[in-house]
Parts: sequence; structure tokens; C-alpha cells
Amino acid sequence: MSVPDTGIAPIAAPPPVRRRIPMWWWAVVLLGVLALLSLLEVITDANDLTSSGTIRATLIATTPILLAALGGLWSERAGVVNIGLEGMMILGTFGAAWWAYEYGAWVGVVGAIIFGALGGLLHAIATVIFGVDHIVSGVAINIIALGATQYLAAITFTGLKGGGPTQSPPLPDLPALTIEPLADALGDLEDQNIFLVSEIAAVLRALVNDLSIMVVIALLLVFVTWFLLWRTPFGLRLRSCGESPVAAETLGVNVLRYKFVAVLISGGLAGLGGCFLAMVASSSYRDGQTGNRGYIGLAAMIFGNWRPGGALAGSGLFGYTETLGLRQGGSSVHALLLAIAAIALAFAMWQLRKANRVALIGGGAAIVVGLPLTYVLGDALKEGFDGEGWVLLGLLVAATVVLVLLRRHEQFAAVLLVLVGLAFGLLYFSIDEVPGDFTRMTPYLVTLLVLAFAAQRLRMPAADGQIYRKGTAG
Repeated sequence: MSVPDTGIAPIAAPPPVRRRIPMWWWAVVLLGVLALLSLLEVITDANDLTSSGTIRATLIATTPILLAALGGLWSERAGVVNIGLEGMMILGTFGAAWWAYEYGAWVGVVGAIIFGALGGLLHAIATVIFGVDHIVSGVAINIIALGATQYLAAITFTGLKGGGPTQSPPLPDLPALTIEPLADALGDLEDQNIFLVSEIAAVLRALVNDLSIMVVIALLLVFVTWFLLWRTPFGLRLRSCGESPVAAETLGVNVLRYKFVAVLISGGLAGLGGCFLAMVASSSYRDGQTGNRGYIGLAAMIFGNWRPGGALAGSGLFGYTETLGLRQGGSSVHALLLAIAAIALAFAMWQLRKANRVALIGGGAAIVVGLPLTYVLGDALKEGFDGEGWVLLGLLVAATVVLVLLRRHEQFAAVLLVLVGLAFGLLYFSIDEVPGDFTRMTPYLVTLLVLAFAAQRLRMPAADGQIYRKGTAG
């Protein structure tokens, strides 16, 4: 029996509502990460993965990247791509050094924010007012900021005691938080090496022992950014400018004003990141001090799916892996290889869970067969690669080819994850310590891996990077 054509289009089913992740879930994730690192220390004898010194160094490495990421988030949520974060951080390092040397530490913080906001002002005028391509404007700001600060530093710091054309004199210190009785008690608990308990004590000790006030401010800014952008009418209007500026204008939102304000705040936050580098991480301004952290902050923001909590996680990932490369470099990064292998294989099984039962069984068989072969092949590589080693390598590859023969698209990511996991496992078992050159590459490699596998879940603001003219809505 045919259904009569009424001429009315069928109503499409509404998209599935994405469940909001509860706040307590992040505490569970952090606890799970600590448990994994604790187990890794037991297995590999790498005893510096979760020490309070490592956590403190991680906070120092994370903070400037986090501030740059928050700056990028403000700008891009309003629809303006800000690749000029690096230049705004450079301006912040000089502003902090100049004003702190002349007027004191806290004035230096204000100077960094102002200098960074000046870079944001230039970017806003170019992109929002004159409609310059956002990437072109950002690259220009990076070049201008580098040249301007080199010139200003040469005429400002030359001749001063401890200063010169490429560096400033020593700068005054910002306050640091220390709760000595609690820090001592947590230090004693950390030294007892109790599984997971000592790791939690180490994290807490890093938060109450010589913690820079700038780290506290940066963490508070994560919450402030979330609250302003997702819990206030101001934030709703600003985000609407990044999603659909035409619709926002029809509702009476001054789109250009909100974009302007967002880019100014973005520059100020990036400048604050430059202040941290100049006044906390090194106690003086130096040429080339930012080390491309503005670009890394942009990557951390993308990793975090344009959200404050995600930006914090992405910045922390880069800061932690960078810290491991600097502390006990080879042994700590060597232990990290095993963790990456295990996580990749676990995600492969999770990906296969969405496929049919045959795929799940085939993937599990490939992993079960591949793991012992990886261990044996690692020993073969360590002792000398001969004919038997080539046979084992062939079996290892064959164990993963089973997955490629399956025909569903969901399984290709799992295939790649299995290959990555077994490759990192092979690398772990075949060497005793990671070479120094590789430890310096570790943060970038880990970040690229995570971004590659997380890309399918990322969603940028719909109008991000688009040129908008006032009155487009008619």
C-alpha cells in the first residue's frame, strides 16, 4: 500500500543531545592519571614521574601556554583567528620587564597586560575594522612585535647594570604561596612511597610549597573565562558573534564591538603569559624568550575543543612532557613510551567496541598476539637484528593486518591506534634509555599524536576566521 504524498516535508529527527560532563568526572580522570603514573613508576623504576618537583616544574611550564590558550579562546569564540598570540606574548615580556624594573613587580604585570592588549588592538583594527585576512594580520603582528621589542630593549636596557641589548637587568620577584607545616607533612608522606597516596601528596605539596601567585591567577582565569563565556549574557552574545554574526546582529548585538573587546582581552591574556616568562620563569627579559609558546598555546586551545577546561588539559599535557624531558630526561621519557603504547591499545579496543563482534574479536586477537611478539622483537633488536627478528617483525605486522581486512570505516582509526601502540611498545623494549635529542622532541610528538586522534571530535566556532561587515544582516 503506497503512502499518499501530502506535499509536506517530513520533520527531521532532532540531533542527539550531548550530555554535559559533570565536574566531579574531572577529579576522577585526574585520579586515574595519577594511578596510571604510579603503576608506571612501579613497572619501569622511573621515580620522578610524579614527584613534587616534577609537578612544580610542570606548573611553571604549563602556565604561559595556558594563558596564551585562553587568549586564543576569547578571540576565536568571537570569530577572530588570533595567530598573533606569539607576538602579543613577546610584547608582554618587554612590557613586564620595562615597567617592573622602573616601578615594581605588580606594575610590571599591568604593563605586560597593556602591551599585549596593544598587540590585540592592532589585530582588532586590521581584522574587525578593515577586514584584513586574520592569518595575514597575525603573522604581521608576530614580525612587528619581534622587531619592535628588539629595538626597544636595545635603547632601554643598554647601559643598565646587568642589562644589555638582548636582556634586561634582574627583575623584582612576585609573591609565592607557601604553607610550611602542610608542605612538610605532605613531603614526609611523599617520601614514604605509598602507592597512589604518595603521588597525591606530591601533587598537593606542589600546590602549597613555593607556588607563584601567577600560577594561582592563571588557574583562576580558567574558571573566570568559563563563567563569563558560558554563564553570563555577555558571554552568550560574544559566542554568538563567533557562531553566526548575522543572526546576532538581527537580535541587536553590536557584533563589531564584541569582536573588538574579545581580541583586546585575548592580547591582554597573551601579554600576561609573556609576563610569567619574564618575571617568574627566568626573572629577566631575554630576546627570544617566548620560544614559540604562543603557537603551542593555539594548539592547546584546539586540543581543548575551544573550551577553558580543555585548554588547561592541553597546556598541562605539553608542560608535563616538556618537564619530563628536562628532568631525568632519558629514563622518564622511556617510561612514557610504555604508557603511550598501553593507552593507544586501550583506545583501539574502545574504538572497536563500536564495530561488530567479529571486529572486536579480531582486534583483541591482534593485540594479544602482538604484545608478546613486540616484547620478543624488542629483545631481538637490542641484542642484534637477524633473520629470526625479521620473521617476528612479519608476524607482528600480520597481527594488525587482520584489522585492515575488516570493511567498516570505524575500524580504520583502531587499526592506526594498534600500529601506534605496538610501535611504541617495540621502541620501549628495544632501548634502555631515550636519546637526548628525542627527549626534546617529546612534547611536540605527544601533542601531535593527541591532536591527530582527537581531531574527529573537535568543533570550531562556525564563523571563526570569516570576514564580517556591519550591516550584512540587512
